[in-house]
Amino acid sequence: MYFAEGLRKRVPNSWMAEFEEVMQQQLETSLHSELENLLSTADGAEAEVSKKDFEGFKKLFHRFLQVKGPSVEWPKIHRPPEDSIQPYDKIKARGLPDNVADCLNKLVVVKLNGGLGTSMGCKGPKSLISVRNENTFLDLTVQQIEHLNKTYNTEVPLVLMNSFNTDEDTKKILQKYTHHRVKIHTFNQSRYPRINKESLLPVAKDMAITGENADVWYPPGHGDIYASFYNSGLLDQLIADGKEYIFVSNIDNLGATVDLAILGHLMSQPNGKRCEFVMEVTDKTRADVKGGTLIQYDGKLRLLEIAQVPKAHVDEFKSVTKFKIFNTNNLWISLPAIKRLQEQNAINMEIIVNAKTLDGGLNVIQLETAVGAAIKSFDNALGINVPRSRFLPVKTTSDLLLVMSNLYSLDAGSLTMSQKRQFPTTPHVKLGSSFTKVQEFLTRFESIPDMLELDHLTVSGDVTCGKHVSLKGTVIIIANHGDRIDIPAGSLLENKIVSGNLRILDH
Repeated sequence: MYFAEGLRKRVPNSWMAEFEEVMQQQLETSLHSELENLLSTADGAEAEVSKKDFEGFKKLFHRFLQVKGPSVEWPKIHRPPEDSIQPYDKIKARGLPDNVADCLNKLVVVKLNGGLGTSMGCKGPKSLISVRNENTFLDLTVQQIEHLNKTYNTEVPLVLMNSFNTDEDTKKILQKYTHHRVKIHTFNQSRYPRINKESLLPVAKDMAITGENADVWYPPGHGDIYASFYNSGLLDQLIADGKEYIFVSNIDNLGATVDLAILGHLMSQPNGKRCEFVMEVTDKTRADVKGGTLIQYDGKLRLLEIAQVPKAHVDEFKSVTKFKIFNTNNLWISLPAIKRLQEQNAINMEIIVNAKTLDGGLNVIQLETAVGAAIKSFDNALGINVPRSRFLPVKTTSDLLLVMSNLYSLDAGSLTMSQKRQFPTTPHVKLGSSFTKVQEFLTRFESIPDMLELDHLTVSGDVTCGKHVSLKGTVIIIANHGDRIDIPAGSLLENKIVSGNLRILDH
């Protein structure tokens, strides 16, 4: 419980507003003092960057102290008007623009590359995990853009938003793309201090990011893209180069490729009515009930995240009938609009308060924002309801199994569903804890099974799979504690439950 909240219960209401204002001023003064102390431990170049970061953090902290109660009033939430979320088919029906190359030359591809591969048991940036034929997420991204540039004789650059966790390793690997036809730029998102949950002051004692300080800093969510892109100078450079839009997506979403129909739609708008922000949304399934959705609120399109929903309405939010779409985090945003809003300090994003416990048991909070939450600050914002194929995130080894399998074919860095699969939905795959880490996952599959006719796969316990196994329908394989199941090479499992103990030993 925060200090002010504890006192609120004991102090008469009449004093509360004045008391809280004094408390806030004291907290902000203490925070500013602590940040100055931290800056005094930085060297010249680092101090300049960190000073800009801390200015952003002060603004975020100030807003955090101002927030009272939930950020949305439920009765004011409305479904977006029909024309504010366009079906993709309608956009695609208009055909490709006559001047595809001209449109592409005004585009920049931005990939969010701040995350580590730790949740999949990998060290270093997640973008460097191999996902298909020894190609990493980054390899596939470079191949996609290079293919566009060669096909249309264009100069679409790739921009990576790194974090202090991923920057060094990413820059080392970028040397391998020197001879590819893609210009690659990087900039770093901010580095913010985690704050003690009780005192609300930074935990860090100096600016170091190693040793004791390894877990006292954090990258503040992808909503930081606007400020850090602007502060890096790269935004101005790209505008000077004649670029007009960025296409932003998570680097682990293998469905997020440049779509020429959406790009053409953006470029064909008359100047006064230019759409400054497009969010790609897609139909919710039961697996996506927690995903952010688009609503109409105070006359503007707005992203509603589950964290903003009052507890009494969470089930309603998760309903597939009322909120039918969710945000894929594939976004098309006007560069001049970012510059204008950033200079007016007019990009307003809800604050996400993320509670963490450090290794020593200390409770901290980190203040974050989400890139899509800025939609309400832009003019003529639009949602486009895209096919599910544009949302293919790889968050777990269950996802990895799907994209490594024959369900997908790879062409010029892009994955597309195999034409041999008779229905367009992807199978539901759930691998147990023995498969969480990529290395363990790879040792348990001698080769990736044929999954063209699979609907559902659940695997739990100590299970291995031989070469050339075929899975069809619903397959459930469960090895109980102490048991082991080896699926023999060449097996066909169709609508089967395998449990108990099954080992095929060489004689």
